[in-house]
Amino acid sequence: MALPTRRRRWASVLTVTALAVVGGGALACPAGAAPQQVDFPTHCIPPAVAGIPPIDGTTTAKITVDNASPKVGDTVTVTYTVVKAAASNPTDLALPADIMTPTGKVTLGGAQTGSVTVTGPKKNDPVPGKGAFPSFSMTGTFTVTSPGAVTLSPGDYNIHTSYILELDTPCTVTNPPAPVSETVTATDSTPVNNRAITLGSASGKPGDSVTVTGSNFTPGASVTLAGRSGATQSADTATVTANAQGAFSGSLVVRDRTTTGVVAYEGTTWSADKGAGPAAYTVVDDTPAPANSQKLTTTVKAGTLSMSQAGDAVQLSAVDFGKGGASAGALRTVTVKDYRGGPAGWSLTAKVTDFTGPGARIDAGKLSWTPACTTKAGSPSTCRAGSSGTVGASGATLASTPDGTLTGGEFTVDAGLSLDVPTFTPPGSYSGVLTLTLT
Repeated sequence: MALPTRRRRWASVLTVTALAVVGGGALACPAGAAPQQVDFPTHCIPPAVAGIPPIDGTTTAKITVDNASPKVGDTVTVTYTVVKAAASNPTDLALPADIMTPTGKVTLGGAQTGSVTVTGPKKNDPVPGKGAFPSFSMTGTFTVTSPGAVTLSPGDYNIHTSYILELDTPCTVTNPPAPVSETVTATDSTPVNNRAITLGSASGKPGDSVTVTGSNFTPGASVTLAGRSGATQSADTATVTANAQGAFSGSLVVRDRTTTGVVAYEGTTWSADKGAGPAAYTVVDDTPAPANSQKLTTTVKAGTLSMSQAGDAVQLSAVDFGKGGASAGALRTVTVKDYRGGPAGWSLTAKVTDFTGPGARIDAGKLSWTPACTTKAGSPSTCRAGSSGTVGASGATLASTPDGTLTGGEFTVDAGLSLDVPTFTPPGSYSGVLTLTLT
């Protein structure tokens, strides 16, 4: 099972002070409906060596997507997070870090039916004997083929452990489908590419064969099946022929241990216009060391999500009594460092208090900003600045990065500030507190 991609919550306070009176505007952060965390009964089968019967318990999970309003033909990235697994470590043996690889399925319903194969990284905290498995996340993608509301429900999942023995703990939904956790609403468009593939398995050992099933390809076309390592095609390929309905089923032998997915395409080279995938696939490398040799293993340790700011006070420009207007300044630069790895992005939000002064108050809704965000070269994620507009007491998004197959990096976040000071605000110094929260 994979280590949960944890979102650590960070908060910092920035005091914004204006002499005489300070200026503002209005920031709007459109808020979509949050994914729903759901509980569902689950039947888990511990490894035979544990010597214990099947476990019937409750799984708590949620589904998130990178695009809740796709067009037909778009690819949507799905993240399936098991917040609390129904099963726990079935033995008294403590499990070390980074020996669990989770895989699973997300069930589609409504305007589009089927399932999405998801897989997680081999990363976890140590698990004590008989201890609860930690939360973990798995990601995969699907191509939208029909307009309308598409529901996403958590499905079956499997916890594979590679420690002393190669063991699996499969957990199935007792009464499928599980409750709906997320819904995407697809709009109609002229589909450029409706080709789609599914895999018979989300993981395998080096040299194992995986079944690839395709649909909506050109009837009679020669289709290449290929492994992908990130954005690069591996040397593992096979060829199949689509039938008269544009469908096929073929096998691909996956030998490259760095494989992260499988694609299928028409023509001699990969083309997004005539291909499908990648469908997530993980190689579980349990190859023993040959005689008279030593197998060398290293670990890339996951870090944390953190932020720092270049100071905790901002002096906005003064305005004249009787004139009022914009009291301007700049947010102290905030640096976000995301070294967690895994599929989770982050969100940096802020809210501000009313500005208080000599016998008067300037409403928090008078403060506005214009956010900006810069991504350090080489970072897997790309930072997105929030919308310009009112900050206010309820808060708004300053910057964020999306969920993805692999996230992380370093980012600098800034914002121009403006407080809209009423015309006859009494002279004096007014101050408010801007609180930043990173999740």
